[in-house]
Amino acid sequence: MNFISSRVLAALAVATACAVLSADEIPRTIERKDPRFDRLVPKDAVIEMLADGYHWTEGPVWDVSQKAILFSDIPANTVFRWKEGGQPEIFLKPSGYLGEKPFEGREPGSNGLTFDGKGRLVLCQHGERRVARLETGGRFTTLADHYQGKRFNSPNDLVFRSNGDLYFTDPPYGLPKTFDDPARELSWCGVYRLTPKGEVVLLTKDVKAPNGIAFSPDEKTLYVASSDPDKAVVMAYELASDGSLKTTRVFVDMTGWKAKGPGGPDGIKVDKMGNVFTTGPGGVHVFASDGTLLGSFLTGVPTANLNWGDDGSTLYITANTALCRVKLTTRGKGF
Repeated sequence: MNFISSRVLAALAVATACAVLSADEIPRTIERKDPRFDRLVPKDAVIEMLADGYHWTEGPVWDVSQKAILFSDIPANTVFRWKEGGQPEIFLKPSGYLGEKPFEGREPGSNGLTFDGKGRLVLCQHGERRVARLETGGRFTTLADHYQGKRFNSPNDLVFRSNGDLYFTDPPYGLPKTFDDPARELSWCGVYRLTPKGEVVLLTKDVKAPNGIAFSPDEKTLYVASSDPDKAVVMAYELASDGSLKTTRVFVDMTGWKAKGPGGPDGIKVDKMGNVFTTGPGGVHVFASDGTLLGSFLTGVPTANLNWGDDGSTLYITANTALCRVKLTTRGKGF
């Protein structure tokens, strides 16, 4: 395992990167559906492409200490880092599969990324089928890789609650044959809670393909995206005082949205006002907390994930093979 943070290997990434494009060169549009959207997105906002040419970009997260965005390229088993004014560089390789034998599937690398309360990077590692923390010097610490003695499918996305609990999803997209992979040890795809003491709690196994995950600003509601094309929904769960799920409802159903473009529900983030930014068919869609569609960032390609960066008012988007951003007036939860 190599931990790479210098520009020595930047040349390896240059072939997959491009300079920031001007607005008229980007075939991407912003669609406004509700007047409330104008309070979140400036009239002159554009979707900027920062880098392109990757395999499948995922898991963007803002590194406050480095003032940089980190993002996964899952098939490349690599985390890249991008800073303003520069080219993306390799930050971490391997990122999700550490085995010596070639990985048999398509997605060995890290997926969702986040930072814990001490500023340490925490990763969903497809190939290792675990949630792990990156330590100084490049060593990984396993935080969770089993439930009741059985290995996870391939942890996908994750979010910390302010009390230190880590919530994460576990669909089988990192396994070579996904849902039909013979190496599966769990017959379901779960949503889990990992306590600071290391206890893994199953919250629900009723979502066929749980994916993106996020909290409302007051942390009383947990949002979970389902990437099942036959039930392309975002679920909303009211949390009990002990962190378990108390009530369940469909927050938004995008099953009939295929005409909007490729892709489906995947990554989710919430701003300080409680508006929900979620990927879906055609790009990223923004909903008020009551479920009203406010507007969309239409990328025209399958769009995996998104996150806040800079001072919290920049939305970074991993769209298929690219890294993009939009500068907003609202700010993300946590900024």
